[in-house]
Formats: sequence, C-alpha cells, structure tokens
Amino acid sequence: MRRPTAPLTVLALALALTGCGAKISGDGSNDAHDTSGRHPAGAAGHYPVTVENCGTRTTYDKAPRRVVTNDVGITEIMFALGLEDRMAGYAMPDDKGDLDGLPWKAAYDKVPRLSKKPLTKEMVLDARADLVFAGWNYGFGEDTGLTPAALGKLGIGSYVLTESCHHGTDGTARGVMPPLKALYTDLTTLGKVFGVEDRAAALVKKYKKQVADAADRAPASGERPTVFLYDDGRDKPLTSGKYAGPHDIITKAGGENIMKDLKDSWTTVGWETVVARSPDVIVINNYGDTSAAQKKAFLESYAPLADVPAVKHHRIYVMDYAELVESPRNPAAVSDLARYLRGVRTGG
Repeated sequence: MRRPTAPLTVLALALALTGCGAKISGDGSNDAHDTSGRHPAGAAGHYPVTVENCGTRTTYDKAPRRVVTNDVGITEIMFALGLEDRMAGYAMPDDKGDLDGLPWKAAYDKVPRLSKKPLTKEMVLDARADLVFAGWNYGFGEDTGLTPAALGKLGIGSYVLTESCHHGTDGTARGVMPPLKALYTDLTTLGKVFGVEDRAAALVKKYKKQVADAADRAPASGERPTVFLYDDGRDKPLTSGKYAGPHDIITKAGGENIMKDLKDSWTTVGWETVVARSPDVIVINNYGDTSAAQKKAFLESYAPLADVPAVKHHRIYVMDYAELVESPRNPAAVSDLARYLRGVRTGG
C-alpha cells in the first residue's frame, strides 16, 4: 500500500514531535507516558515497559494515545484489545469485505477512516499520530519512504505486524514465526504497551482454545487433504508460504499447505509447481479488483490445472482477505475451513 509523500510543514512536524511527549531512541522508536489509569496498578506501577518487536527493543513510559493503523487485520487487532479510544484513525481500501455484523462494528463507527487509499506519511502527520501500527507491505515500504526509521526521525513511533517481520540475508523475505504465534505475540506485546495485559491474555486463551478444538477433529497425518492458497495472478500465482496466515489456518484446520516449504509469507511460485504438487483443494483469497468468481473461473478454465484434483472435482473454497492475513478473525477461519476439509476425500 504505497503512495509518495507531500513536503512536511513546520507545523505538522512540530505537532508530530510534541503531540505525545515522545522520546526517540536510537532505533527510531518512541517512548510515551500513560496517565489514563487504564492498567489496574496505575501508570506508575505499570510503566515503563520494554517490549521487543521484529527484533527491535522499545521502552514505553506511557501508552500511545493517537495510533494510526493500516489495513483491516491490523486495525481489528487494536479493536479486539478494546483500544479504539487510543486511535486517531485507520486507512483501509473498500475491498476488505462487509464490516456490518462484526463484533467491532461500533469501533469502526467511532474511529475516523483516514482514507480508502494506502497509508501515507502525510496522513500520519495530519492525524497527529504518535504511533503507526502497520507491516512491511501492509503500509510500510522502503520504496515509499513510509518506514519505522523515517517516522522515528519525525518523533513518531512504529509497531510492525509480526507476520511481516523481515528476515533473510537480503532482508526481503517476511515472517519469523508460525502465523498464529505471530497473532498471539502481537496481542500479548500490545497488551503490555497499552496496559491491557489481562484483556490480551483472555483473547489469546480464547483463540488458542478455538484453534485447538478445530485441530482436535482434524484427520490423521497422511489422510489430510492438500491445499493450495490462491491469492491472485495469472502468469505466476501469489500464494502463502509457512509464515503467512493461511499456512497455520490450513494446517490447524486439517489440511496440508502444499507450499509449506517456502520460508516466506506471501510470495509467488510457478504454475508448474502447483500442478506437480496436485492439491486436493484450492482456497481463494477474496479481495482486490478481481472477484472471487473471476478467480474461480480462471482456475477452472486454465488448461494446465485441468487434471489437478481440486479443479477436476470442483473443490475450490473461498475465504475473505481479513480471515487470511494476521487478524483476530484467524481462529474462526480455522474452524470454518475445518468443517469444509472434513468432507474432502484425498487422492482423487
């Protein structure tokens, strides 16, 4: 989610530097002071707290008060923790599904939507943010200049979605831990940052039980249907490696991710690899300008896939984008996919 930035005004820069009393550490992150009394022990008893996020340690003297988020999963992590009153706004395109009926509908109505376009530095400054919660390729990008380091120079802190942590020698691969562990890690860490540890712990406990209940009913190893996650792409499909949300969702639901050997999150592969690994099921990621129906029509008409069991037996299952990226919707997505996979016969 990328856009060029506008020149900074003196006023905007001053607001960014002084709006939350931030102290900038050497890594560009910010410290803050919470006087809300949100933590049961009171601000003095809770802060300072030091947390680690994507390998960077940051000390907070208080909870951030004007957080800006990018995209649906990241925004809903804040909502799930009950932190909408700590938010200055969020950026999110229209293609992220129906928000009506969600447990966070009231929070969506309360928090300003800054834009239906990708987050920019200008939006962050206009919102007088003291913290930006985004991820690499989920708002942060070296090519756009919207990075934790750049924001740190403006006195604005950053929290990086753990699913998107960079790793590898060239620093382009993403993901450092299993996807559901990344969700639990972010909930727990943000619980410390904002003084809501009990709420975070309760959510993690609830989600782990939800996932465990689904996994307990999964088929035995060797009887699990193989699954390919199809995001989009005609010449080369974009899919999920072992560090993106779909890997854990598929695995805990009783399937085998055919791309589990890819040590990356969202990445492209060749169609020949998909054909060779012959998935029993294809899961479509429903988002973007290309509809799920159009993606399905392509898969069913693409000649090289004709004999792949998933296509041959019409086992194409659609899931929403917000279920498949790191978000509080992941545990329910495991349960939903598990119900579908239990009816799939393997090897045919």
